Parts: sequence; structure tokens; C-alpha cells
Amino acid sequence: MLSRAPAVARSLSLAALFAVGPAAALEFPLPPPGEDIIGQVQVITAKYEDTFADIGVANDLGYLEMVAANPGVDPWLPGVGTQIILPTRFVLPPGPREGIVINLAEYRMYYFPKGENVVHTYPLGIGREGWGSPINQTTITAKTANPAWYPPASIRAEHAADGDPLPTVVAPGPNNPLGPFKFNLGLPGYLIHGSNKKFGIGMRVSHGCFRMLNNNVLELAKMVPVGTKVRILNDPYKFGVSGGKVYLEAHTPLDDNGNPSVVDKHTAVINALLKRDDLSNGVSLDWEVVRDVVAAEDGLPVEIAVPGAVMTNTAAVAQ
Repeated sequence: MLSRAPAVARSLSLAALFAVGPAAALEFPLPPPGEDIIGQVQVITAKYEDTFADIGVANDLGYLEMVAANPGVDPWLPGVGTQIILPTRFVLPPGPREGIVINLAEYRMYYFPKGENVVHTYPLGIGREGWGSPINQTTITAKTANPAWYPPASIRAEHAADGDPLPTVVAPGPNNPLGPFKFNLGLPGYLIHGSNKKFGIGMRVSHGCFRMLNNNVLELAKMVPVGTKVRILNDPYKFGVSGGKVYLEAHTPLDDNGNPSVVDKHTAVINALLKRDDLSNGVSLDWEVVRDVVAAEDGLPVEIAVPGAVMTNTAAVAQ
């Protein structure tokens, strides 16, 4: 069993370097070519009435990423004066920096506006057990403000079995689970949309669609045109370079149905590394740190190497 204490201690130390107030909307300048990290970790001091759900809404963070970054803190009653880490530093997802990229493992979307040197990132609710969100490539096919909801037969049957029958159509308004806006995807039955519930953003709660905070989906609606590419990934381990150093960001792996996955995590992290041609050769990794980061799964990028030396035996991490 791997101890998470060393990685947690490093995360707390890192966070203390950036003790600032609450974040605004998460928009960041794109790093230069060859670099992958945006944002800075932040720390706030909890007030009496604070919960992780409220703090997340105020800072464009999801519930589970707040829990992961603050192990041992009660998410419903953190306590007056408790230092709360805001995990607002991210390794950008692999692949082209264009359109919308959704990473299921981190419950997060990245949007790269065409012709702009910025990236916007938002927390997402994704598919729950039995209703997994798809791993695929598609496009935005339509945009609708104040949508009506036509629950499919499968969802109506589920609600009826629970004694909560649904109508065939739910009109726009505060009781509509699609919120104030929806994007249709080229995957039949799947949407990106708002919500009539704050709780659940950054969790496995939906019937496969991608839920956003209402202020986030309305912001996105102003920027994203029909035809925008959408890539849906499931990458729990993201490697990135910043300032000549290599970082690893680790999340709890999910299976293809969106459920926590029992996998050989060490093999998975090696496979993620080998996909990076710029890192899989000529990099000396500190495998002890890598093991701690993989065990912690706290979503905070941690320095694991400096490029330039001969890479150590990748099999060591599996021991």
C-alpha cells in the first residue's frame, strides 16, 4: 500500500506559496509551445458558513476536485479559519489545443477559442453508474437558449420506478434540469447543458450528459459556435512541462462507464508517459515522487523531473 502523506505534504507546501483570495472565472493565457501548465494553486480561509459546494461554485471548481485537494477536511463543515486549497493549477490535456476538450477523469472542460491565445476551463458533472459519458470525438451541432426537456423513455421509466413520474415535456424554467442553455453534440442523446441544481457539478450525477454551472454554460454560449470540435478523453494522469521542469497531475481513474476503476495505476502512468514523445526519452524521473503523486490522486501538478538526463527504468514505478 502506497502512502499518500508525502504527496499531500508537498501539495500543502505548494499551496502555501500562493495564498490569495478567491479566483475569478478560470480563464488563462495559453503557455508557450512546449509548456503545458496554467494557473496557480490558491488558498483561502474558510468562514463559518462555507461548504466545499459553495466554495466550488464561487471559484469554478467541482465538488470532488475540492475533496481530493483537501484530504481530511470535512466538506460540509470545514470550520472557521481552516485553510482550504483551491486546485486552480492545471496541466493542459494532451492533444491539439482547439475547440472543447473534456477530460472525464478530472470532471473538467477546457475550451480553446479559435484565434485567441487563451483557454477557459470549467467543472462538469458527468455520467453516473450505468449512464457513463462517452469517450469520443464529435462537434457542437446546435445551441438552444431556455430549452425544454423531453425526457427519454428510459429516464421516465427510471423515475416511475422510484415513484417520481415525469411528464413527457418539462417547460423552460427553474424546474428544468437542462438549465438556461444547452449544446447538442453529434452523439445522439448527449448534451452539454446547465442545471437546476448547484450540487452535482464535478461529480458523477448525470445520465451521460455534461452538466455545467449556469453562469458557466451562459458564458460558454457566448463564445462557442456551432461546428466546434469536441474531444472527450478519460486521462487520469497528465504530464506537463513548465519552466524546464516536468510535472504530473493524477486523478482517480474511471472506467469507460464513468465509475472508479480498479487498474494497475503504475502501468497506466507509464503508458501515459510513453505517449509523450518529448518526455519518454531523455528525462530522469523521481519515481518515489511519482508513486506518491499517483497514490494521492489530489489533482495538483507536482514536479517529478528535470529534462536532460537519461531516463530511469520505467519498471521501477511498478514495484
